[in-house]
Amino acid sequence: MTITRNRRVAVGAVATLLAVSLTACSGGGDDDGGGGGAEGASADEIEAALQEGGSITYWTWTPQAQTQVDAFEKAYPNVDVTLVDTTGAGDANTKLQNTLAAGTGVPDVVQIEYQSVPQFQLPGQLADLTEYGFDELESLYTPSTWGAVSQNGGIWGLPQDSGPMAFFYNQEAFDAAGVEVPTTWDEYVEAARTIKKNDPDTCLANDSGDPGFTTSMIWQAGGTPFQTDGDAVTIDLADEGATKWAEMYQPLIDDELLCQLPGWSDEWYQALGDGTIASVALGAWMPGVLEDGVPDGKGKWRVAPMPTYDGTPTNAENGGSTESIPEASENKLLAAGFLKWLNSSDESIKAFMDTGGFPATVKDLESADFLGYESEYFGGQKINEVLAAGASDVNEGWQYLPWQSYANSIYADTVGQAYLDKSSLLDGLAAWQDENVSYGTEQGFNVNG
Repeated sequence: MTITRNRRVAVGAVATLLAVSLTACSGGGDDDGGGGGAEGASADEIEAALQEGGSITYWTWTPQAQTQVDAFEKAYPNVDVTLVDTTGAGDANTKLQNTLAAGTGVPDVVQIEYQSVPQFQLPGQLADLTEYGFDELESLYTPSTWGAVSQNGGIWGLPQDSGPMAFFYNQEAFDAAGVEVPTTWDEYVEAARTIKKNDPDTCLANDSGDPGFTTSMIWQAGGTPFQTDGDAVTIDLADEGATKWAEMYQPLIDDELLCQLPGWSDEWYQALGDGTIASVALGAWMPGVLEDGVPDGKGKWRVAPMPTYDGTPTNAENGGSTESIPEASENKLLAAGFLKWLNSSDESIKAFMDTGGFPATVKDLESADFLGYESEYFGGQKINEVLAAGASDVNEGWQYLPWQSYANSIYADTVGQAYLDKSSLLDGLAAWQDENVSYGTEQGFNVNG
């Protein structure tokens, strides 16, 4: 099993997927199986199906999956789980799209990034888990992750992890440049200037134009540029949050204060290790990336809350995923039982956290053991205190586009141009909006933008 923490998402056949009937926007469907596909069931019925047994297929890219599956099969020896490693979010999306289109080989439980849930849910391709009593689980999860799976009148998955943003920085590089950890974005820009002035070959951060980072930054600034209600979509990439972020970030581009190294490349990892890049603002899963990919940074890195615009704590998510049950699954009762165990049982979540997963469950985020963990890589810092606080500060109300994967694929030709020629981010956002309005309209959505 391999893990990929790459934020890039392959587009694959997203246009084909969205062209599938949008008349089924509420999801749901006709099921005909006993232990397989009953239309909803009580907790007792789900438990009875688990005891009776059967077979299901689980698609995921997490490194913890085999440990979790082994524990589940020990608890429910009559259930056989076939585990399929999809290697990453982009590959998983493409493979799921292909099987859904073919009508064969569809998994019973599948991992999906939060940003990709709408593109499968709106065409009616995910089972509404309200029918299985999953609405009663809401209090287990953080509001932002529950909001990502609970939309358009249904529940389309259970949160697996979360990615509240945080500011990861190289203390050694900061000390060398004589800069303090920024608490506001104004201080962040000034820190970028100081680091570049101290050593022109270094920079505070890298960004050559990343759509996931941009949407997270707009989210953190209070923006809600994408709103979906069934097939009605509103796009406003000039709202207050988007404008606030673009105006703050523009000097970093104009004055060439950012390293133009592409994220997740070998050069990027090397730059994080040797101090060429002094910080990254990413999700709470980043400690595992640094520990695995930047061993030379051990003892040098620290984590702080995200800078804000006025000093008031506010945050966004970056990454994270859910497990869902495709509507085409022929084993929904077993799938529901496995999914509930996978993302709410203490044993499963412990296995997830023990190997670097950042939880979405409130109880685990508040546990003394979790908060008291001292990271050797981060110089003994209790990093989870910072990360968990960031989870509680995430702005509510964020939504992704129903075609977010496609939107990300055209980012480079719109907003991304500002990074190449130092043009206006606001103009780039306007171009991105225009392209998305056209695309969504072509796909049959009622787009207002």
